[in-house]
Amino acid sequence: MTRSLRILSWVCFIVIGLLLMLAGSGAGSGKAVAVISIKGTIDPGMSNYVCRSLEAAGEGGAVAVIMELNTLGGYINSASEIVEAMDDFPGPVYALVKPRAISAGAYLALSADAIYMQPGARLGAAEPRAMGMEVDEKTLSWWEAEMRGAVEPQGRDPQVAAAMVRQEIAIPDLVERGELLTLTAAEALRVGYSEGTVEGRAELLEHLGLSSATVQEYQPSLTDTMVSWTTNPYVATILLVIGIGGMVVEIFTAGFGIAGILSLLAFALFFGGHIAAGLADYWVVFLFIFGVVMLIVEAFIPGFGVFGVAGLLAVVASIVLAAASVKSGLVMLAVALVLAGLISTLAFRFFVRRGALRHIILSEEERPELGYVAPADQKDLLGMEGSALTPLRPAGVADIGGRRVDVISEGAYIAAGTALKVIRVEGVRVVVRSLTPGEKAEKDVSAAD
Repeated sequence: MTRSLRILSWVCFIVIGLLLMLAGSGAGSGKAVAVISIKGTIDPGMSNYVCRSLEAAGEGGAVAVIMELNTLGGYINSASEIVEAMDDFPGPVYALVKPRAISAGAYLALSADAIYMQPGARLGAAEPRAMGMEVDEKTLSWWEAEMRGAVEPQGRDPQVAAAMVRQEIAIPDLVERGELLTLTAAEALRVGYSEGTVEGRAELLEHLGLSSATVQEYQPSLTDTMVSWTTNPYVATILLVIGIGGMVVEIFTAGFGIAGILSLLAFALFFGGHIAAGLADYWVVFLFIFGVVMLIVEAFIPGFGVFGVAGLLAVVASIVLAAASVKSGLVMLAVALVLAGLISTLAFRFFVRRGALRHIILSEEERPELGYVAPADQKDLLGMEGSALTPLRPAGVADIGGRRVDVISEGAYIAAGTALKVIRVEGVRVVVRSLTPGEKAEKDVSAAD
């Protein structure tokens, strides 16, 4: 009986040992592979996400990284930051093109240790552009050298990479002069720009001998998404339009309303996104605030002087310096100024001059015990004359018939002390204009008589 128990114990020990060995083998011997998905525009938000993921994969002991590429390109500087992080990763980085790696995306693929493509995938077309415009020869030459240098460590033909950048490069049976090179999966395999064509991640892992490894997938965070959104040139331009337009309306009208709130929110998103992306430092925000303060000071001083010039220059400089590049910043600002000017004009015409939405705004009367009540109709002021107590830009305060009245001009600036005449009363809204020299002279004669 004792002998039987001893034999049974040894059998159980051997079986348990074999099971543990098989379990260890099934777990990939503790190996882990990091998968980083790159979808959409390669921008500062994408760069933050990919660089952070590569660093985490290295610290987590991942033996390899697979970058799944589905992008039409993006910022060159963002792609360069990703490539630097790829070089810092201790293991191999594989690029899986599914289904496209265009422009800056091609640069990422060519910088990987090996390239694999799905059937029908495309790779190439890497001519640089700046806000849709062609770049100068200096930038083009530098970018071509970057693309050539990316493929040389893998022993690939650098002329193929150059043909992705320059239209004037022709390669027999591959691309004609005047066209940018974009490789299909079959062409890339034929010219040595792909190590193989695979159906997807599972087949690639099996091909690499990592089918039993643990897969660690990384996804962009909400902050990365917000940074990508706010630093997009088109979205950033829209934010500037809202910010500048709202600021103009608030500076030239009394009080603080929805235009000011939208302006603050738009500028907060613009500067916050660019700072989070590493494109700007906090001091640009202080420069912007300084500029706004100067413009507000100028709004209360007749004419356009040193405060206005200093404020305008500070605001422009802060916006341009926060952008991805000076050129893109100038383009965004120019477009935003034009659109903001149109929006501000429409706002004054339809919301300020016509009093739109003013019927839902309450003001405080002389009798505080009533709290906030709707102001009385002031049609009795029509045709009366008075003088401006404050500058009208176009809103301000005037003395009309011995009464202190909130008024608005027809749109032109009117200095304090200017003689006025009420030309229109629209509910609670009093519209005035300055007296012409002839009207003023007649008034003076009547007063003398």
